[in-house]
Amino acid sequence: MDTASNAGQRPVNTVLPMAIIGLLFFIFGFVTWLNGALIPFLTIVCDLNEFQAFFVTFAFYIAYTVMAFPMAFVLERTGYRNGMALGLAIMVVGTLLFIPAALTANYLFFLVGLFVLGTGLTILQTASNPYVVLVGPAESAAMRISIMGIINKGAGVIVPFIFAAVILTDLGDTSAAALKILTPEDTLTLSKKLVVPYLYMAAALAFLIGLVKFAHLPHIEPDPAPETQKTTGERTSILAFPQIILGAIGIFAYVGVEVIAADSIASFGAKLNVPHFAVLTSYTMAAMVIGYLIGIAAIPRLFSQGQALTGSAIAGALCILGITLSDPGANGISHMLVGWAGVPTVPNPVMFVALMGAAHALVWPSLWPLALSGLGKFTAQGSALLIMGISGGAILPLVFGKLAQTSGNMQAAYWIGLPCYLYILFYALKGHKMRQW
Repeated sequence: MDTASNAGQRPVNTVLPMAIIGLLFFIFGFVTWLNGALIPFLTIVCDLNEFQAFFVTFAFYIAYTVMAFPMAFVLERTGYRNGMALGLAIMVVGTLLFIPAALTANYLFFLVGLFVLGTGLTILQTASNPYVVLVGPAESAAMRISIMGIINKGAGVIVPFIFAAVILTDLGDTSAAALKILTPEDTLTLSKKLVVPYLYMAAALAFLIGLVKFAHLPHIEPDPAPETQKTTGERTSILAFPQIILGAIGIFAYVGVEVIAADSIASFGAKLNVPHFAVLTSYTMAAMVIGYLIGIAAIPRLFSQGQALTGSAIAGALCILGITLSDPGANGISHMLVGWAGVPTVPNPVMFVALMGAAHALVWPSLWPLALSGLGKFTAQGSALLIMGISGGAILPLVFGKLAQTSGNMQAAYWIGLPCYLYILFYALKGHKMRQW
């Protein structure tokens, strides 16, 4: 590893490392939540149906499943600093792959680029999330992850506006109906507009490689506390810890609904003829930022990480009921919540999709420390297992897209989120407490 600390010690000054990790979380958010704008964009450019369009999320998130453990082994050999630099370098390659994809409007090229981007993010996520958990007291880990979440989702708030301004600015009418009548020449021209932004993105990532290489990121080991030693001493496999296995399933369910909420809202808005559908991902991201702010203010002062997880699961389930049962012809919910601030209102089901962001914002920061608790020397493997759970973002949105396509009713397809939130509720109430199968 790059810089070792004595077992059980924490770095005296964590400001610089956390600032760099925060910058990386911003990059996670910018690259990840750009997918929400890409889905309706590529639907037009590549002439896709709902099921085909959600291969964007599949290609991106399946990389976490395929590459999580290989990247964990890479980190063991390279250390945090070199591993993060490697992850950023892989992301540069993925970003550059978008150039031939944009020049040809070839959907397969786009998917390959997304997979490579996801691979680079895998090594960054595998290193950064346990780092944030272990850098301070365990009881406030959710608060620290919430801070990183605000940075991550803050990027998600602005990226749809940047995408709309850079890519769609010359089109005039960007309604779904107007985009559908573009000629093949028009769509190829539109596709080529991705070239310059992705060149800038590649340059920014290359700059970050230099920053990470020259920064001092201390290596942090989990404390070998007596309880941890006793818990892990009799076990020889990560599979012997129920809290981490069940936690990985919880991450699978959570990331699935998180991606559905963020990456489907623009397409859902387009289906309902919302005029500003291209920026709707910002609604979900802004709601998630609010949820993270609640976590920072209240954990652990007002409620524990387990209680936050419980409340998130219940709130998410209520949002699913709101999406599927509310009237798409009414916009009273958004008028009451955001209309007074001059924010354009949206149909009630679309607003409930956005509110899913606030509902489940605390799942990730609450579940990680609960799942990693008591793993001791297995913490690195546990982190990789949780990262593999991010594959929920690949599979569940694809199922959602297939349901929307076959039923012809995207609103009803959101029912897939209900069992996900109910499982998270189980983990909050019982699963994270299990230490024996």
